[in-house]
Amino acid sequence: MLTQLLFVLIAIIIGARIGGIGLGVLGGLGLAVLTFGFGLSPTSPPIDVMLMIVSVIAAASCMQAAGGLDLMVKWAEKLLRKNPSKITILSPLVTYVFTFIAGTGHVAYSVLPVIAEVATETKVRPERPLGIAVIASQQAITASPISAATVALLSMLAGYNISLMDILMISVPCTLVGVLVGAFFSLRVGKELTEDPEYQRRLANGELSSAQFIAKGAENQRAALLSVLIFITATAGIILFGSIDSLRPVFTSADGTTHTMQMSHIIEILMLSAAALILLTTRTNGIKAAQGSVFSAGMQAVVAIFGIAWMGDTFIGGNTEELKSSISHIVTEMPWLFGFALFVMSILLFSQAATVRALLPLGIALGISPYMLIALFPAVNGYFFIPNYPTVVAAINFDRTGTTHIGKYVLNHSFMLPGLIATGVSVGLGLLLIQFL
Repeated sequence: MLTQLLFVLIAIIIGARIGGIGLGVLGGLGLAVLTFGFGLSPTSPPIDVMLMIVSVIAAASCMQAAGGLDLMVKWAEKLLRKNPSKITILSPLVTYVFTFIAGTGHVAYSVLPVIAEVATETKVRPERPLGIAVIASQQAITASPISAATVALLSMLAGYNISLMDILMISVPCTLVGVLVGAFFSLRVGKELTEDPEYQRRLANGELSSAQFIAKGAENQRAALLSVLIFITATAGIILFGSIDSLRPVFTSADGTTHTMQMSHIIEILMLSAAALILLTTRTNGIKAAQGSVFSAGMQAVVAIFGIAWMGDTFIGGNTEELKSSISHIVTEMPWLFGFALFVMSILLFSQAATVRALLPLGIALGISPYMLIALFPAVNGYFFIPNYPTVVAAINFDRTGTTHIGKYVLNHSFMLPGLIATGVSVGLGLLLIQFL
């Protein structure tokens, strides 16, 4: 088993370093080693999860192509410029809401330059709002009803009679409080901007231009607004169907048995319908939707889940009994320790959804309560730990003052403490909340 685990970890580490679809295809190579080399029987690939994610990506990409994301960024800019003194508190709330609605943290790219420039103009240390804003975009992934991670968690806990609302009732308040605690902590991070030596050096050398950043906004305001409304309506429909079982259609088969429509099918149908309505009502080119950043990032996530999750499922399925006998007594006595495993795995995988798909089968096999797994869900937000994730790098580059940085020792970067605080508070509050549910 240890040799197999070594090959699994090597595939994950190399795939993460390659980036893009590297994580998924290296997972496929690791799966080949497990099946042809060690003789493990491959499990079924995570088709339902992948199709749900594809449908969400399709709708979000169409909204982006119609100008919906640009319109939301313009709204955010107006809010931040109107309340510049509160930017450290408002910025993470903006990126949280953006991610909650769109289901992907990559929407934060559009608003990060706005945050950086508004902070610089008002002499607020940009590191403060940028650091926690990036963390908020990650935390919201585990609160969004249509994110790949939430979809994966819901599909894996479906056998325990867990509804989407059961997950959201814990994940939304916990992650939101975690983000707010991180934001209040960020208010005191570092020196004031005017006293920062790096800012003073750049100012003296003329490296800081006085040009003001203005969000471009949507070219067609009506189409953009319509795309946002359609997408939000579809998201609300998913929450409604996921919360009230009686609303789901019931079908009778030829043998007289009845079955309720699965949530995976509802998500796929509503999101594909939303994508179609956006294209039809806004007259948006479907090719343009496939060329956007949301589609590219989303499809990379699908490939990652395909390879990594399939490899992880196969490894765990072939070694379930040995894994149970070696660590079940520890997890039984201290199930919260599984949260550390989720955190570490997310650092390696750079994906909440891939982490859920790779590791949650082990938690289920070990008999961890489904509500405990939901409480530990925010622990998959650990990929801020090593500062090379795209949104982290983007935030550093957007800060012209140099206050948002990677430290001398790499891990002492601008996102470490806000990330640890937000994740720790989210998980801790979740463990407390499940005691009352």
